[in-house]
Parts: sequence; C-alpha cells; structure tokens
Amino acid sequence: MQSDNPRISDITRMFTAAAGTFAGMAQESAEAARERLKEALGGMDFVSREEFEAVKEMAVKAREENDKLAQRIATLEAEVLRAASTKAAARKGAAKKDAPEG
Repeated sequence: MQSDNPRISDITRMFTAAAGTFAGMAQESAEAARERLKEALGGMDFVSREEFEAVKEMAVKAREENDKLAQRIATLEAEVLRAASTKAAARKGAAKKDAPEG
C-alpha cells in the first residue's frame, strides 16, 4: 500500500536529488583528477607510441646501413692491402733484377 504522506515524498525527492548531485560530483572529481594527471605527465617528455615506433624503425634502418658500410669498408681495406702487397712484391722483384750479380 502506497502512502500519501507528503513528508515521505519530500524526503524521497531530497534523496533522489542528492544522489544525482553526488554522481555529478564524482564525475567532476574524476575528470579533474584525469586533467591533473595529464598535466603532470605532460611535463615529463613522454613520447607517443607512434613516435616511438617511427624512431625504432629509423634505428633499425640505420643499423642495417651501418652493417653494410662496415662490410664495404672491410672489402675496400682488403683490396688496398692486396694492391699494396702486389706493389711491394713487384718492387722487390724489380730490385732483384736491377741488382748486379756478384
């Protein structure tokens, strides 16, 4: 059986309004905390995931290029050493031919 007591209706309306107010306060509080956290983290120079992945890819490419260049340098150094030893051997052979036999 439903009561037609105006005091009970007033109390019910008051609690309903208070519940809505508390829910709004909780939402505002959560949003304010989220904004404060964003501001605090914003000063720490974090990067986004996309930026991190882009730099990571650049580093991988740079490392691959570095490895190729190191291999090329090693090949060129080997060629220079081979050419130098060939020249030295040729000079030595020429010096023996020019030397008088005695």
